[in-house]
Amino acid sequence: MESPLSAEERETVTTLRQLHPDIELAYGFVQEFVQMLHMRTGEKKLDGWLEAVEKSSLTDLQSFVAGVYQDKAAAQAGLTRPESNGQTEGQITRLKLIKRQMDGRARFDLLRLRVLDAA
Repeated sequence: MESPLSAEERETVTTLRQLHPDIELAYGFVQEFVQMLHMRTGEKKLDGWLEAVEKSSLTDLQSFVAGVYQDKAAAQAGLTRPESNGQTEGQITRLKLIKRQMDGRARFDLLRLRVLDAA
């Protein structure tokens, strides 16, 4: 997979990774997670990745892992299933935006008309 970073950005990342071993370790963990996300291999690799992060000295990533454990089934589904709720989330965001714009100015009837008109 080709990097979306420019040459200058890649050079900066390389420099940062060389500053401290923890930065290199965090970079590796994040890259593994991104690969699981893109390749949808969470079913096979998520448990090993979670254990490796737990054993590391990276407290920020360990708190992320604690959150993943709280709803591991949802995290695993997100890393393996091709479905997305992006369309639904987009519609909810649009509705909330219209609602905020009208806050205190009109009743439900006008909100309904604006939502239907915006569609």
